[in-house]
Amino acid sequence: MDASALKTSASDALTAFLQHLAGERRLSLRTVDAYQRDISGFVAFLTGHLGEAVSLQTLSEVSARDFRAFMAARRKTGLAARSLAREMSALRSFYTYLERRWEVSSTALLLVELPKVPRSKPKPISETAARDLVEQVGERDVPDWVAARDVAVLLLLYGCGLRISEALSLTGRDRSLGEGLRVTGKGGKTRLVPVLPNVAEAVRKYAALAPFDLEPEVALFRGVRGGPLGPRPVQKLVEDMRLALGLAPSATPHALRHAFATHLLAHGGDLRAIQELLGHASLSTTQVYAEVEADNLLKLYDKAHPRSQG
Repeated sequence: MDASALKTSASDALTAFLQHLAGERRLSLRTVDAYQRDISGFVAFLTGHLGEAVSLQTLSEVSARDFRAFMAARRKTGLAARSLAREMSALRSFYTYLERRWEVSSTALLLVELPKVPRSKPKPISETAARDLVEQVGERDVPDWVAARDVAVLLLLYGCGLRISEALSLTGRDRSLGEGLRVTGKGGKTRLVPVLPNVAEAVRKYAALAPFDLEPEVALFRGVRGGPLGPRPVQKLVEDMRLALGLAPSATPHALRHAFATHLLAHGGDLRAIQELLGHASLSTTQVYAEVEADNLLKLYDKAHPRSQG
């Protein structure tokens, strides 16, 4: 690395990194702000820890011991393991950028073991709640095509296990669903998802009522002004229905995808088949649904078994 570049301040390097995130990687302002906070906090720690202004030279000489001292200091503030893991991930991204642009090594950071983050369990809604939610959505006092649209979207989440982004990425060519739907999910991975007759019928009903030309190349689901339907209206819809039905705060659009997996498993579905339907790269990701179902069975056992009645 050029000797003059070593004198570049950490602040200037961070500014360049944030511009890279916003410009080249096109991350949201909220995400860029989070990177700025996390990395600025690390630079401030180094300034006090080393007793000097932080430059690229300083960043290139940070040892694994220094990184561990930073983690220890953050833990002392009461920072949760999940938040600390996020900060360390931000630092790794920052150092990857520094290495690519200025040849600043990130080897020491790679030697540091990240905090263990407990895996959170999905919170599916019950079969009754899922049915009531879809029924209530279809009975609102809104234009028929809007009600049909919202029912179709929710049934794609619950009946096919789609992510909300996957459902909203469907185009006009998907208006007449057959027995299977080809979906491109995270990482560009494509999977074939079976389509239940009532799901296909809901989509066809919406397409027939929609007051727009649903060309093959444009978004299938539209907002009231004709533009592509975004995720926020769907989230707000489920939030309103959740309050109306007295459901838990965990009842979100994504909870319908969780419910799809959990209810399939409860009715004898094979875990590996569910992995394929959900588009999970690893079986361990899907395994958590088996844990949820086991927990539910234990709760039913505790509630119903004669010995639990005291």
